[in-house]
Amino acid sequence: MTTLMTDAGPVAPDAPVTRTGGVPLAPAGTAWPHCATCGGPMQFLAQVLLDDLGRHTGTGAADGRALLALFMCQNDPGGCQEWDARAGGNLALLLPVGGSGPLPLPPLPDDHDEDDGDPRQLGAVRAVAYRPDPGGDYEAARLGRPDEALLGQLGGGPAWLQYDQTPDCPSCDRAMAMVVQLEEGPDHLTAMNFGSGSAYAFACEPCGSAAFLWQC
Repeated sequence: MTTLMTDAGPVAPDAPVTRTGGVPLAPAGTAWPHCATCGGPMQFLAQVLLDDLGRHTGTGAADGRALLALFMCQNDPGGCQEWDARAGGNLALLLPVGGSGPLPLPPLPDDHDEDDGDPRQLGAVRAVAYRPDPGGDYEAARLGRPDEALLGQLGGGPAWLQYDQTPDCPSCDRAMAMVVQLEEGPDHLTAMNFGSGSAYAFACEPCGSAAFLWQC
């Protein structure tokens, strides 16, 4: 079965749900990620409650799992290898849900031009709805659904646009499981920037590791 993620409309920027945009929920003292190449603050893209995997895909326990937070540099799009899982231009974090609160925004770079938008946040915050499809193929499941409403898939197998880049956990060396495949979003003005492609987020829950990358 494929579990499609579709746009469910606006939601609060600190809502304790799976969503794109806003600010992540994180324990007090969590540092906002900065790009390893340019040094600027990364853009927060999405948070995914791993409990949703149990509730909607039957993958593991349904409750008490972590939150996956996804970040990507947008200070110099294309210049910081933000598509690569290991280059330092993006970051995926597994965070505990209990005791977490909205992560404060870091200061903007001194040379930031307001006309370029905010490199720390998306322009909109969108909730996620889940649509199960009995087929086992993501590309087949998305046929007939309007692309502008599709946010991706929860769990399942990645539908690679290029070649298989499933990352291995740096702790146990096992292949990580995919948590979500993400599309850019319903509004081109506030979309996540994957070069018109798709992004893939993975996690090794026992080791507390996660990785993020995209292809176009």
